[in-house]
Amino acid sequence: MSVLILILSFWEILTSKLAILPLPYFPAPGQVIDAIITDWNRILVSALYSLRLLAVGFLVGAILGLITGVMIGWNKKLNYWLSPLQKIIGPIPATAWIPIAMTIFPTTFTASIFILALAVWFPVTVMTSSGVANVRKSYFEVAQTLGAGERYLIFKVAIPAALPNIFIGLFMGLGMSFVTLVVAEMLGVKAGLGWYINWAQGWAEYSKVYASLVVMSLIFSTIITLLFKVRDKVLIWQRGLIKW
Repeated sequence: MSVLILILSFWEILTSKLAILPLPYFPAPGQVIDAIITDWNRILVSALYSLRLLAVGFLVGAILGLITGVMIGWNKKLNYWLSPLQKIIGPIPATAWIPIAMTIFPTTFTASIFILALAVWFPVTVMTSSGVANVRKSYFEVAQTLGAGERYLIFKVAIPAALPNIFIGLFMGLGMSFVTLVVAEMLGVKAGLGWYINWAQGWAEYSKVYASLVVMSLIFSTIITLLFKVRDKVLIWQRGLIKW
């Protein structure tokens, strides 16, 4: 908290007092707070649009990534066919697909969901497949000795044992989704915080640009914190191993 106050004080001195950082590109902290208060309605609506797009895109990408990752990590034949596809498509930045997505999909919203899902899919797939493939064989041997079938081995042994890797993939995918979300909204979507930044910049209202950045930081930080809490609850034996 003291560090935040120090940064704000330093920012105030550089802008309002010494004018080292020129207006309107670097508004004072008071102007940013005033922009949040006066334009809270539009910022709130934009934040809700961003959250909707983020939630749908992340869930679609995470579910597909989990399914693909388990298939690649568990079945050697599927690994033979799907792994090359993953290695070719995965490393391409999701934002590079924007021109193609805007052409293929009927609306900018569905195109943005595709781009977000693609950004999440790759890290979740890689970490899930790695986690499933590296589960100790002794776990499966014990379960098979007790009469477990293949379905049980996948859902009750392989996936739970791979959860630490899966959560790493989810964290990586979440970070990628934040970047992709803002870029997608700036280029095509007509609502959201990314759109709001573009709109405010067009009118040279940089106090609103910084206001949206503050709101974006709070939202994204809260989402990551919630995912960490879920991880600590599910992986209770690893609580505190990775801190945020």
